[in-house]
Amino acid sequence: MSDTQCGLLISAVYWSILIFSLPVSILVDRWSRKKSIALMALLWSLATGACAFTRSFGQLFAARTAIGLGEAGYAPGGTAMISALFPEEKRAKILGLWNASIPLGSALGIVLGGVIADRFGWRHAFGIVAIPGMIIALLFFFVKDYKTVALIKSAKGPHRKIRMNRKDYVHQFTHPKSLIFNNLAFAANVFVTTALMSWLPTYFSRTEGLSMTKAGGKAGAIMFLAVLGAPLGGWLSDLWRRKKLKARMLFPACTSFLTAVIFFTALVLFHGPAQYIAFLIGGISIAAFVPASVAVTQDVVHPGLRATSLSLNVVIQHLLGSSLGPIFVGVLSDRLGLTVALSFLPFFTALAALFFLVGSFYYQRDIDAVEKIDIEFEKPITGGGL
Repeated sequence: MSDTQCGLLISAVYWSILIFSLPVSILVDRWSRKKSIALMALLWSLATGACAFTRSFGQLFAARTAIGLGEAGYAPGGTAMISALFPEEKRAKILGLWNASIPLGSALGIVLGGVIADRFGWRHAFGIVAIPGMIIALLFFFVKDYKTVALIKSAKGPHRKIRMNRKDYVHQFTHPKSLIFNNLAFAANVFVTTALMSWLPTYFSRTEGLSMTKAGGKAGAIMFLAVLGAPLGGWLSDLWRRKKLKARMLFPACTSFLTAVIFFTALVLFHGPAQYIAFLIGGISIAAFVPASVAVTQDVVHPGLRATSLSLNVVIQHLLGSSLGPIFVGVLSDRLGLTVALSFLPFFTALAALFFLVGSFYYQRDIDAVEKIDIEFEKPITGGGL
């Protein structure tokens, strides 16, 4: 396959998430978080396993699309559950710990995928990684969940609370300017992270003549350091927020700009060991924006629409970021070479920094306008939930 086709197989997942995330998240908000997440995890695991049995590019593309359908409800549901379980002032820190699973899984996937593919073939790589997801999906049916939040708002007159209408729903996601700029910034950063995650193994293989196993391990180490970046970013942003409320948007602005400088320097100015050290540092900074940015999607909307808010973020980040990043690099690589293609990426993280900075000026106003509603939790399952 060409680099463009390889990019299409990666982007197919994100296009599918883009299409199904919003309708699935509405189901999550109005039905059940734990049941939705469990069903989604089971579906994407089965679709991953199905990739091992495909016999053509078209079949593999279809199976990859099904993976995205399964993933569509996981991040919105998980984010909403965590936001309900922990107080607002600790939200970014806890979301940082949870979001560390993304680079951790990505790094393990790159490393194990390369090893399994080299030894047993690429089909086994798809088949083996599908098994853990199926097990965890079944366990998730027993996780503690909160009761579905009524969609009501404050009103004047004898009835202080009234039911929200469709116009009110739309207003929740179009009125807060901090949310709009936050989502655009997230998309710009994800454009870069997805492209790097997809192409760094190939980059090391081509520039250093490494096998895919060694190239995957080298790239995996960079993405694995994001396991440190996400929790660290959540903790630091919450720490700063104690003194300055809009730090939840200023912090990702700073780390996004820092990431742009690091990766531009690594790709354009450095070579050999110095370049790899810069990549490793960038692996930490590139994920630091995530927890604070995700927390913003929960901070400035109605508590009964948190999963939908995150899904809107997912739609935007995949529409403008994940679905375009890998194929953008693939197309440029076919024409200009992979090194030149990757050197364009830091400009997108710099753009993300600008979006975060602009959004920070509206954050205080938007969070003050949020409806205050208490969250009730379901009774634990007999014998104890997880």
